[in-house]
Amino acid sequence: MKKLLAIFALFLSIQFVQAEPAIENESKKGKTELTEAQKMRAAEMKARLDEIKAMDFKSMSKDEIKDIRTELKEMKAEAKAEGGGIFLSVGAIIIIILLLILIL
Repeated sequence: MKKLLAIFALFLSIQFVQAEPAIENESKKGKTELTEAQKMRAAEMKARLDEIKAMDFKSMSKDEIKDIRTELKEMKAEAKAEGGGIFLSVGAIIIIILLLILIL
């Protein structure tokens, strides 16, 4: 049974693992520095976030709360686009889970 499970895990790992080419600039430099405009925008977003945290939502109408929520979603998407991150494919997650099962 263990042999069959190992073969199945190997088969899945071959099917789902994909290599992604690295961007030359990022692979050589590592972490990139923010420009002055990006730093200013980040400071503006942080100030606006602090203002939103200080607001009293109980005294606001539903439309105002909805507008603030959409503004926060847009800011989050903008911040996510600026920064990189680590992405795991579905195949990698399955392999990790299978390895944890086999080890334990």
